[in-house]
Amino acid sequence: MFKKSPSKAELRDQLNAEVSRFLEKGGEIKQVEMGESGLVDGRYTHHKSNFERTKPQERTPVHGLLATIDARRKSKTSTVAKTKRGKPRKKIIYDDFGEPVRTVWIDE
Repeated sequence: MFKKSPSKAELRDQLNAEVSRFLEKGGEIKQVEMGESGLVDGRYTHHKSNFERTKPQERTPVHGLLATIDARRKSKTSTVAKTKRGKPRKKIIYDDFGEPVRTVWIDE
């Protein structure tokens, strides 16, 4: 069966119990000023992750390559359109539940 997730009240009671056990064992809770936890030696830390680089990565110009790809696409689509032009095509219209409703013929 499914395990019931704890309610907010149960989580709050559990957290309070853990805090009281921590204090009973001699633990101490320190009060911290707002925003102080992000400070190191009184200054904000600016840790750099592995994704950040010190110098920007050089970009490769691809305008010529994109023009070649576009030219190839245009030549393929124009040949396909020429061979299918003038032939009617059957298209089935479906309802919201995937059942065929009617058939129509489309000239391409």
